Amino acid sequence: MYEEYSSEHKEFIRKEKVTNNAVMISRIIILVALFALWEVAAEMRWIDPFIMSQPSRIVKTMVNLSKDGSLFLHTGVTIYETIIGFVSGTILGTLVAIVLWWSSFTARVLDPYLVVLNALPKTALGPIILVWVGGTTGSIIVMALLLSIIVTILNVYQSFKSCDEDKIKLLKTFGATKIQILRKVVFPSSIPEIISTLKINVGLSLVGVIVGEFLVSKAGLGHLIIYGGQVFKMDLVMTSVIILAIAAALMYLSVAWIEKKFVKMR
Repeated sequence: MYEEYSSEHKEFIRKEKVTNNAVMISRIIILVALFALWEVAAEMRWIDPFIMSQPSRIVKTMVNLSKDGSLFLHTGVTIYETIIGFVSGTILGTLVAIVLWWSSFTARVLDPYLVVLNALPKTALGPIILVWVGGTTGSIIVMALLLSIIVTILNVYQSFKSCDEDKIKLLKTFGATKIQILRKVVFPSSIPEIISTLKINVGLSLVGVIVGEFLVSKAGLGHLIIYGGQVFKMDLVMTSVIILAIAAALMYLSVAWIEKKFVKMR
C-alpha cells in the first residue's frame, strides 16, 4: 500500500515520522533530566530529601510496597473507582444531554441549574456525600461521577445543538423521526466532542476519587497520600503521587488510542 503513494507523499510521511520521533525523544530527555536534577539536588542537599524526597528513595519505596503487595492493592482500588466513576459519569451525562436536546422546554428549565452546578466546587460536597451515601466505596465513586457528569452534559449538549441544521432539515424533509435524526446525524457528528469530553473526564474522575479517598478510605492512592502526610513519610507521599501521574497518563493514552481507532474506522 505504501508503494502506491507518490514520492511527495512518501517524503511527507518520512518527515512526519522523523518529527514524531524527535518529539518523543525530547519528551524522554526532559523527563530524565528532571529526575536527574531532582536526585542531584537531594544528594547535594540543595533541597531537603526528607521533605522533597528523591527518585532513588521513591524507587526503594515502590520496591518495598511491591514486596508486600500493597502497591498493587492501592493502585488497583484507585483505578477501579476511577473507571467506574468515569464510565458512569460519561454515560449518564450523555443520556441527560440527549434528553435536553430532545426537549427544548426541559433544556430551558434546567439551564440555570446546570450553570450553577458547573460553577459549584463539587469537592465541597464531599462531606455531604459522605453523610448521604456513607463511608463506603460508593461515596468515592459518587464524587468521581459528580465531577464528570456536569461537564459531559454541557459539552455533549452543546455539540448536539451545533449539529448541521441543513442535514437535519433534509432528514425531516424525507420524513425522518426524531430518533432517526439523533441516530443518523446528531449523535455520529458529536462523537469527536464526546471523545474530547472523555479525555477531560479522565482527569476529573481521578480528582473526584482522590478527594473521596482523602475523606473516607482504607485503601487507594489517596489513602496512602493522607497516611504518608500524617506520619511524615514523604517518600510514601511522593511515590503515590508519581504512581497517580502514571495511572492518569495511561488512562489518557487509552482514550487517545480509542480516538485513533475511531478515526481510522471513519
